Amino acid sequence: MAGPVRIGADVGGTFTDVVAELADGSFVSTKVLTTHQGPEQGILAGIEALAAEHTIAMADVEQIIHGTTLATNALIERRGAPTAFVTTKGFRDVIETRTEGRFEQYDLNIVLPTPLIERKDRFVIPERMNARGEVLIEFDQVAAHAVIESIAAGGYQAVAVGFLHSYRNASHERRFRELLLDTLPDVAVSMSAEVSPQMREFERFNTVCANAYVQPLMASYLKRLEAELQRRGATCPLYLIHSGGGLVSVDTAAAFPVRLVESGPAGGAIFAADLAARYGRDRVLSYDMGGTTAKIAIIEDHTPQTAKTFEVARTTRFKKGSGMPISIPVIEMIEIGAGGGSIASVDSLGQIRIGPHSAGSEPGPAAYDRGGSAPTVTDANVKLGRLHPDTFGATDISLSPELAADAIRAAIGQPLDMDDLTAAVGIAEVVDENMTNAARVHAVENGKNLSGFSMIAFGGGAPLHATRLMDKLGLEELLVPPLAGVGSAIGFLRAPFAYEAVRSLYTRIDDFDFDAVNTVLAELTNDAETFVRQGTDQDVVVEQHVSMRYKGQGWEIPVRLDGGRFDEFAAESLEGTFTKAYETFFGRAINDQPIEAVSWSVRVASVLAAPPRIEMASGQRTIKATSTREMYDPVAGRLVQAGVTTRNALNVGDIVAGPAIITEAQTTTVLGSHHVAVVQSDHALRISRSNQSNQDVTA
Repeated sequence: MAGPVRIGADVGGTFTDVVAELADGSFVSTKVLTTHQGPEQGILAGIEALAAEHTIAMADVEQIIHGTTLATNALIERRGAPTAFVTTKGFRDVIETRTEGRFEQYDLNIVLPTPLIERKDRFVIPERMNARGEVLIEFDQVAAHAVIESIAAGGYQAVAVGFLHSYRNASHERRFRELLLDTLPDVAVSMSAEVSPQMREFERFNTVCANAYVQPLMASYLKRLEAELQRRGATCPLYLIHSGGGLVSVDTAAAFPVRLVESGPAGGAIFAADLAARYGRDRVLSYDMGGTTAKIAIIEDHTPQTAKTFEVARTTRFKKGSGMPISIPVIEMIEIGAGGGSIASVDSLGQIRIGPHSAGSEPGPAAYDRGGSAPTVTDANVKLGRLHPDTFGATDISLSPELAADAIRAAIGQPLDMDDLTAAVGIAEVVDENMTNAARVHAVENGKNLSGFSMIAFGGGAPLHATRLMDKLGLEELLVPPLAGVGSAIGFLRAPFAYEAVRSLYTRIDDFDFDAVNTVLAELTNDAETFVRQGTDQDVVVEQHVSMRYKGQGWEIPVRLDGGRFDEFAAESLEGTFTKAYETFFGRAINDQPIEAVSWSVRVASVLAAPPRIEMASGQRTIKATSTREMYDPVAGRLVQAGVTTRNALNVGDIVAGPAIITEAQTTTVLGSHHVAVVQSDHALRISRSNQSNQDVTA
């Protein structure tokens, strides 16, 4: 096939999704099982399958964009490199003692998360900066050499360096890195002043430890992937999508792999934001369910919400503070272990529990007949008639309803004295309620009321469950886009080259240091643009923010800046901007309280053309299903005969009334008995409830 081609590849815990954007703007895709021992093999297999099926020459591929859960999984499963942490004397145990926060306030036997780096692997050097970056204790070079000898003797592959207040003055961190590399030139070194130059040493130290911990693994993986692509004839650059939703080069990704921790989910949020802009929806709930996890994000004004910190590997579901804090810019979302491969079990109280453990792709759900014996959400969907061997669509998987039923019966039905169907209903209802609660929690934490929001569902599992979540959350509109099963990979192809640089600089409004602020903003802009220019020479847009608070408060709110230089009149203007932002967040401002600016950030992104608007298509004709099969309908609370329709056979304006099953190659959309889907001009399914007005259903 002649013409330039762009490829997006998303490696998930269960499936690897590969999408190719052809010269005419259309997409073709495939979904293969993830190869955990060599994740690049799944990408290569997917690319080869698309190239063969659609006559794509590797020489015609002009860009490959990749997102991966490899860094996330390494942190969760503790599969990183042997890593040492070097810090200021007296602060060896910061990553273990954490902060005052307790995620279970009244649990006297609370067990805090285990630090990533054990105490025996943590070393100290006498040195000290104050919060203004002034030297209080000179760097002890003799002690540094002793630490380096210990690191050499310990056989560490990576070293994380985090000194106190290095975000204001990194000279001691740089000096130690120079000495270390003189002796051990092959060791991977991460400096907190480069990885996360922000105040709050616990978060900063933890972030640099995480970066060092996964750096050798990610660097090796990316080099293998690049080499294999080149061996197959690819001459194009390889880019990575980072947690903030932008593209960066392989070199940047290898140096700062912690920025990739939420790369796959970030692509999903970009995909949903793009679709929201096309449909003119200002308030959207993005729902992405794959084989291992479900991700939910809030998108307003066509832009995903962002944060400067997030947690991975939470030990207690929904509990802030029970995970590993990472202080990098990230698209804000809530992620839970609720995917198609999430394992169902019965706890000591006789309750059905879902996840967080997953059958993944090896061995996979019992129904895959690949050696798995534990019941999963996918097995429940097979038993409930939502998935069927004839319409599953995965060419390398033959579903076995018998094995799915056996697994459900052994692990759920027999312990709870339930028949197979009731046990499968229990699994489905529990996982749906888990995801619904996650959406409610995420909305409350962000001060949002989901009334009036539209849902966009994508990922291999989301369309199976989206109408149930829509009902539970009281939403009135659900959009299932075309190629929903590979939505995150398509999102990669719609992401800009972007990078956000962040640095802490404390100043008070009543004593505003505008010279220092101007210097920091200029340096941050230069840093961010340098990373962006590694991938593009397009025009860029620059966004500046500052994190501010009232004196005495423990956390800040983001305030957007106008991008100009600060002068002696800046304090008054910034005070007014902060006051308005605070009133928006909390309803009222606080009078006569000093205001502090804490951290500054600059995001530089390439300018993308606005996506075309899609006019809503009215329902024209109700489609009669080509066949039916028995399916459990939670609306009716029983098995019903559901119409089965192939999505490729639907045309713009077609109406599909539930109960119905709409099948396609990489996912299945389920409609309850009161749901109605109307095919839109881009072939998205707009789903609503039939008890709404006819205008709502068909317009």
